[in-house]
Amino acid sequence: MGKTYIIAEMSANHNHHKEVAIDTIRAAKKAGADAIKIQTYTADTITLDCDKPEFICGKGLWEGEKLYNLYQKAYTPWEWHEEIFHVAKEEGLDCFSTPFDKTAVDLLESLNNPIYKIASFEITDIPLIKYIASKHKPIILSTGIAMIEDIELALETIRNEGNNDITLLKCTSAYPAPIEAANLKTIADMKERFGVKVGLSDHTMGSDVAVAAVALGAEVVEKHFIIDRSIGGPDSGFSMEQDEFEAMVQSIRNVEKAIGEVIYPKDPSKIKGREFCRSLYVAEDVKVGDVVTEKNVRSVRPGYGLHPKYLKEVLGKRFVKDYEKGERFSLEMII
Repeated sequence: MGKTYIIAEMSANHNHHKEVAIDTIRAAKKAGADAIKIQTYTADTITLDCDKPEFICGKGLWEGEKLYNLYQKAYTPWEWHEEIFHVAKEEGLDCFSTPFDKTAVDLLESLNNPIYKIASFEITDIPLIKYIASKHKPIILSTGIAMIEDIELALETIRNEGNNDITLLKCTSAYPAPIEAANLKTIADMKERFGVKVGLSDHTMGSDVAVAAVALGAEVVEKHFIIDRSIGGPDSGFSMEQDEFEAMVQSIRNVEKAIGEVIYPKDPSKIKGREFCRSLYVAEDVKVGDVVTEKNVRSVRPGYGLHPKYLKEVLGKRFVKDYEKGERFSLEMII
């Protein structure tokens, strides 16, 4: 198994303080992330300044919040982007973004954005997906609210642009997401069904779901990251702090080691502990001509004697000479 690509999602966790955004990048590096991800939009590029009921958040973390006001609080100022990319590069982190309209893509192209993330709620925005795919950069696509036909259409759109470097993320679009809604078995199905790399965008609390996803084949893990939940903000409630993220990264790296490779040993001498398996031994002193019984020949540890599979066929045979208790039993001992 290759190394899992671990993304720290900053999202709105800068709370409109650029120094917090910069500190977040550096903390993500210390926590073991491979990449820092931001989002590129303004309230005007993602929604309308409208008071109609459908523009008000329903039940959940942002209940009653007007969409326009929520995105005004959550967006990452575009004038910060260049410095964010620069600091990430200095720290040795990949930095990339989720754009929400064509103008955002154009800004990111000017900054040599290396990867494009498409948010799950944008999976039906086929014109945007087509424009992103035309840039021929790797694409990571979340599937939180998607039906199979949505995923198929998005993949078809990307591939029609000659872009085949695609990773689908299993995602539950709830904030925070309940563990029982993770349905991680879908990861293997997505990989087989759609023929792409698969990962996880995780909004559950803690690291259990992310670590389990790696064990089930996730090649990418994305988790919201914040330097201190007490600073608040739209995403703070389901974001990981540095020590939590670091512990998750370590657990993922341990799981990668444990997954290893498919091995069925063939040489018994090279199997550690093989000497402690069962084998046939003389279990009491015997004389020449004595009959082999289940009392005087037994399957015991260690494993240096004859294989126990022969016990049934040697019973009733006779010893060719005297043997002491504890001698390794062999076929040469009997007639």
